[in-house]
This record gives sequence, structure tokens and C-alpha cells, in this order.
Amino acid sequence: MDYLILTDSQGREIKSLLHAGLDIDLNGERNFEVSIHRSAWDETFEYGGYVFRPNTEIGGQIGRVYTDTALDIVKVCGLTWRGMLNRKIIEPASGQSYRTTAGELNDILREFIEPEFDGLFVVPEVNTGVIVNHYQFERYTDLLSGIEKMLKEYGYRIQIAWREETLGMGYVEIQAVKIIDYSAEIELSQDSGLDFQLNDIRNGYNHMIVAGKGELTDRNVFHLYAWPNGVIKDTPYYTGLSERTYLYENTSTETDEVRSKAKEEFKKIMDRKEFGMNTSALNLDVNIGDILGGRDYLTGVHMAKPVTNIIYTTDESGNMNVEYQLEGEE
Repeated sequence: MDYLILTDSQGREIKSLLHAGLDIDLNGERNFEVSIHRSAWDETFEYGGYVFRPNTEIGGQIGRVYTDTALDIVKVCGLTWRGMLNRKIIEPASGQSYRTTAGELNDILREFIEPEFDGLFVVPEVNTGVIVNHYQFERYTDLLSGIEKMLKEYGYRIQIAWREETLGMGYVEIQAVKIIDYSAEIELSQDSGLDFQLNDIRNGYNHMIVAGKGELTDRNVFHLYAWPNGVIKDTPYYTGLSERTYLYENTSTETDEVRSKAKEEFKKIMDRKEFGMNTSALNLDVNIGDILGGRDYLTGVHMAKPVTNIIYTTDESGNMNVEYQLEGEE
């Protein structure tokens, strides 16, 4: 099997970590812990160095060392690659309210990512064939959220993997790839041997009153309405007994961004289907951003959700457990 590999701060490979435990949360906490016996500790573990599993997203940069003499272990900890992207901010240009962009998807990723990481992150010269005519990022969004949200609008996600070069050097390859909708290809049900939970909520809010900045009659107030197909509109569908209204107040967000923030909150409380799955036994090559679906034949409820996080845990023998988290799960 592929073991974890340790590098120095320049990305030069030092050694394989043959008897190390790993706990890595790719896109939730976006951090990792590598546990080693104190007897295996030496000066090759350095702050700013990297650990990785070749040709996978498993890896990150060392930024913390925790020692426990009672347990006789040292934990080498740090941010995942997504965690590093999350700590960069997309700022508007001087004199501009928003940062905008246009071009082919991977060209855009290269423009925003490569200058921030001094050669560590590399976007390959791969043309997706998708051209963005104009895209406006939210003000001061983090780099990870900004590029993920942009790519999702075009049916794409980011794919990250450590690539090895000659002479023991390496880099993090990041590129835009098309989202795979497994729910359209494989319907997971009880017959698949996977347990899942489907929650079909039909008594959620369908009318949101949004109150933004301002005072009294000068306050920015508008209405949003949920329709049966899950679309949010400016005109009502449900009235009378069927109407359920929620007041959303937001005085901290800029006025021209309140609508998008309100819609995000509305989707959490309107009629919806919640889907959770015991994915530890899932035998699919699923990545963050891909879509899974399930059906309960008894009730007829069907739901599909994107994978938002993957957690890998290994013991010292290298046995790995994989947990997939779906949108809405924590």
C-alpha cells in the first residue's frame, strides 16, 4: 500500500512514515494529525514540511507538534491543502467593490491560486472547454469558497493531488474537473447493503421577510417565497393556511449581498429533503463535490446530495477507514 511520505519545507522527500497513524479531515476542520511513537521522532520533522500520500488529496503542511509523554506519542499536525486555500482571501482591486474574472476555468484557477503559494500549488495546462464570460466573487471571500462556488455554477469541482517529480521533489496539483452525478448512474438502496436516512420535510417555511440595514421606514426590507419545486422567487405561491413565514434579520452584510445570504439561510429552513448515508462501506471512487443518491422503496422517498467532506483514519498498520459526509451533515 502507499504509505505517508514526509518532506522538508522545500518539498524534498525525506522518508516514508511506515508505522504512523493518520486522522485527516479534508474539508470540514481541514486539518490532519499524524501520530508516531516518541522513539520514531527525529529532526526531519520540521515546521513547514509536508506529509502526503502520492497521487491523492491526502496531505498537508506541518504547523503544529503535540507531544504526550503519558501515551508515548508525538502528533505532527497541520492544515490540509483545502485548509491552506481557505486561509487566503480574494480581495477586490483597489477602487473596486468586487473582484471579477473571466476566461477558461483552469486559467482562472491558475490566476488566483498559483501566485499565492510560491510554486507549491500548480494548475496543469488542461483546457476544460468551459469559458466564463463574467464572474463576480463575493466581497472578501476565502479563496477555497470562492473558486468552489464559481466552479459549481458550471458543474465542476476542484481536484487536488500531490504529484511527485524527479529528484524527490513534488507539488500539489489542483484543477477543475466535471462533477460526477452518481445518483444518475447508481441508485443506492437497501439492496446495496448501505444504511441511509431520508427526511422528507414538507412543513418548512415558505415565506421569508428579509430585514437588512436601515431604520424604520428606511430599512431595507424585501420578501422571498419558496415554490414547490424548491425555487425561490419574489412572488408567492403558498397563501392562507399553507403559508409559513420567517423573519430573517441581517444588519451586518452589505445591502447588495443580503439577497444571496438570505437565500442561503432560506434553503436551510424551507421544505427540503435531508439525506444521510452510512458511506463507510461505499465502494466507489467518490470525490468531494460528486453527487450520491438513495431511494427508500417503502416510502418512495428519493434524494441526491453532493459529498462535502471525506475523513480518512488509519492505524499504525495502515488499515484505513473512510467516512464520506454529505451536504447538511456534520
